[in-house]
Amino acid sequence: MKQLFLIAGIVLSCMAFKAGLEDNQVVAALKQGSAAEFSSFFDNAIDLKLPGKEETKNITKDQATAAVKGFFEQNKIKGFEALSQREMGGTMYVTGKLVDDAKGFNITVMMKDKGGKPNVITVRIN
Repeated sequence: MKQLFLIAGIVLSCMAFKAGLEDNQVVAALKQGSAAEFSSFFDNAIDLKLPGKEETKNITKDQATAAVKGFFEQNKIKGFEALSQREMGGTMYVTGKLVDDAKGFNITVMMKDKGGKPNVITVRIN
């Protein structure tokens, strides 16, 4: 009987986790492969790390948007495969793989909720 409850608990937690990823607007924008939609969730200033470049801290939303759009276009990003999501102390982390024609890129996005809308504060792509 204990095993049945354990299995049911695991299944329910996995389902809740999957639903959390599906409901996330930022994840949905990445799945579309839309840099414009993704960058619409950027905070006024973010930290950004792109492959082959140094991490830039506190760049403006406009600068980050231009850099991410350029990266998506140059690498022909088509979508996103979410791997994990977790929340700690009001900060949400999403990790996954950006899908392109070749090997793909790992991405980590950190966001905070502002006024009921997720605001991206850090993007790391490698």
